[in-house]
Amino acid sequence: MARVCLPWSFTFSYQNGESLSPLRRRYPTVVSFSLPKSSTMIIDDNLGKLLQILPGDLRHRLLNDSRKNQLVEVIMDLGRPPEARYLGEPGGQYLRNIEVSMEELEDAQELVGEFGDDNRAGIEGTLHRISAIRNRKGFVVGLTCRVGRAVSGHIDMLYDLLHYGKSILFVGRPGVGKTTVLREIARVLSDEFQKRVVIIDTSNEIGGDGDIPHSAIGGARRMQVPKPSLQHKVMIEAVENHMPQVIIVDEIGTEAEALACRTIAERGVMLIGTAHGEQLQNIIKNPTLSDLIGGIETVTIGDEEARVRRCQKSILERKAPPTFYFLIEMRKRDYWIAHQTEKSVDTLLRGKNPVVEVRKRDEEMKVSSYLIFFNNNFKFYNANKKTKKRKMSSTSKAWLVAASIGVVEASKDQLGICRWNYIIRSVNQRIRNNIRSTSQANKFSSSSTTVFASGKDNKAKQAEESLRTVMYLSCWGPN
Repeated sequence: MARVCLPWSFTFSYQNGESLSPLRRRYPTVVSFSLPKSSTMIIDDNLGKLLQILPGDLRHRLLNDSRKNQLVEVIMDLGRPPEARYLGEPGGQYLRNIEVSMEELEDAQELVGEFGDDNRAGIEGTLHRISAIRNRKGFVVGLTCRVGRAVSGHIDMLYDLLHYGKSILFVGRPGVGKTTVLREIARVLSDEFQKRVVIIDTSNEIGGDGDIPHSAIGGARRMQVPKPSLQHKVMIEAVENHMPQVIIVDEIGTEAEALACRTIAERGVMLIGTAHGEQLQNIIKNPTLSDLIGGIETVTIGDEEARVRRCQKSILERKAPPTFYFLIEMRKRDYWIAHQTEKSVDTLLRGKNPVVEVRKRDEEMKVSSYLIFFNNNFKFYNANKKTKKRKMSSTSKAWLVAASIGVVEASKDQLGICRWNYIIRSVNQRIRNNIRSTSQANKFSSSSTTVFASGKDNKAKQAEESLRTVMYLSCWGPN
């Protein structure tokens, strides 16, 4: 697939009024705009209570550590030096040269208390989590003491999506901040949106340990789960007994839980959930979780249909509507990729690239959203290379101008960020009416270092196909 790099980009700011200005960027973004809501990051970690279970020398060192606000977890394995791991740093750092003894593990276990069936425990009144590693005889030989923080400020990344009232699934690797986001969503939906929110807290990680939930979840109610294997039953119980408008569940991982999510969604309840993975393709290929995005089945199509689609007669298709309307890939804590699940799944199954939205937060806590365009029908030429430049056709110039204008106009609506159909209709209409002239296109493209050429004159159809193949660039996020 050839990449179409637009020769310009615009920026649109809600906070500074309606102002459009050409902005030369490193990457070929079509449009970037700042989301209207922003705030400072507020963190409450109660780190001292977690350090109480550690040996005295480790506790003293960590309390005086200048990087304690970036502390992620402390590892204590029998016969090895204790290790601290920090946010954004590969590997870990040994806290001392002396190995961890069995007495130290037993003392820590006594302070923590009893572990559950999932070998997890917590500290009452906090969000910290302690996980145990056992030997074949059932004795604890290792502890992972993970810091739990109540963070306010993540909601800025998806505040506009909450207004839709649609279900949202977060996908990301362990440690990327999925549970932290769930806590703040629970607080905002219950306190600001005045919705009846019930949290299914299997490991007491969302609402903290103890019978009284942590203040980080606001007015949301919390249902604890006796055993991890009963999570799906507690989910159904919450809907039947407590009349929630929103159900929040962490770490959906079994077929029964995926089926429970579908049952809840069919009853008109908004779902907010998380699942392990890195991108949407991981969920599609996972037979256990694929029901969350509608399920995948193999179908056989006729010869004529296969010819029209230019594909084989046996193809993959989505079986049912997805449980979650939006799916967000959390690549990093401050770098997300938002999908409209139904359209993205169908596009991926056709072997094309879906429409996505890249949301990121900079060091100044400003949240921005970016769109990038790809197209098969354009050929890419680099002005730095010694190749013969081809003249851009009138249709191509009209398409480039109309695409930028259409996306900018669609982005003016604060709640219209994901209204891709409106963008497509806007661009197609401008091309059909030939509103923008070739001279206007020349004005933008003349200063570009990149020259584009079009192999076919497909007019509006070409524009629509280009918009449907919008996708993110790998260079924007982590490799």
